[in-house]
Amino acid sequence: MIEIGTQVDLLHPADRVWRAVTDPALLVRWFAGAEAVPGRPGRWRVGTAGLPGFDGDVEIGVVRRQAPELLVVRCVEGARHTEVTCAVTATGEGCRVSVRETVEHGDWSAGQGARREECYRQSLAGRLPALLDWLAFREVDLRRDSAAPTAVLPVALMADVARPSARGRTGWMVVGAGTAALALGLAGWALLPPEREEPTGAAPVAPPVRPTATPSPSRSAASARPTSAPPSRSAPPSRSPSATPSRTPTPTPAVAGPLDARYATVSTRVFGYTGEVVVDNPGGTPATGWTVVVTLPRGSSAAEVTGADWRQDGQSVTFTGPAVAAGGTRAIRFDVRTADPVTKAPQGCTLDERPCAGL
Repeated sequence: MIEIGTQVDLLHPADRVWRAVTDPALLVRWFAGAEAVPGRPGRWRVGTAGLPGFDGDVEIGVVRRQAPELLVVRCVEGARHTEVTCAVTATGEGCRVSVRETVEHGDWSAGQGARREECYRQSLAGRLPALLDWLAFREVDLRRDSAAPTAVLPVALMADVARPSARGRTGWMVVGAGTAALALGLAGWALLPPEREEPTGAAPVAPPVRPTATPSPSRSAASARPTSAPPSRSAPPSRSPSATPSRTPTPTPAVAGPLDARYATVSTRVFGYTGEVVVDNPGGTPATGWTVVVTLPRGSSAAEVTGADWRQDGQSVTFTGPAVAAGGTRAIRFDVRTADPVTKAPQGCTLDERPCAGL
């Protein structure tokens, strides 16, 4: 039996995720379009042609449906028959979505299963969270026709940014209409410009003193005291020729200097952002064994990491990777998903226990 699968943790309730998975109008926004097959009730055609790992469109039929927890469909793609299981499990911070596809008849070509699995992973970890963030803001009730316009947001969306005194007894928070309008403006997914630190140039070095005035006194002083100068001044000429050859053959420093790191938020969205850490090696030898640790706000999770190996333990995300070449850099980019629509940067960043620039 051939099987592929992936899973992702989301900061959204299970019913919202279920809606995004089963509503054809929403499915097309994060995965592929779906339409009913004429003359075949209960059959749908999903436009997967062109997606990595797919040979063409897939015709599906529901085998089992248990909202909002389980959806099992049988897929027909040419001569290949597979079964896809999508499970949604509630967690303390949202829900976990797992997708598993099993081949029942036929086979995948070499590498096709891996590409298909990666397509599922990118859709679940990248595009689906963006759609869910958009849905969360569409669920805000503006009450535009009431005498006192207000916006009522679930505490689950604003718990990390609400002040304790602003929470109502019913577990909801009421904010002014101006704040709601601003929140909905953010829901348009306009990416904010990167908040990169502009490199500051090194301070200009004072020009060296011109050797026009100083040589003449030194020469006159040497000529004025011929008796004491010869024994003391004859030694430097013998030392300078021997010192010069010893330094020139070793342009590379014997010990690699420390690495530098800088953090920047390269893009933002309503419930998350994309961060980047650039590791610089100003030394003359490759640097190995480096470790970058990014501390995220509570309840945040990292995903879609490029440029390094990584693991998350609570709020700490640890990045490691190959050697950084002498005079070279390594860029680590990662997505962060959070329930806080305000914070767009980590709480901390260190490289080998030294703070990163930019935070």
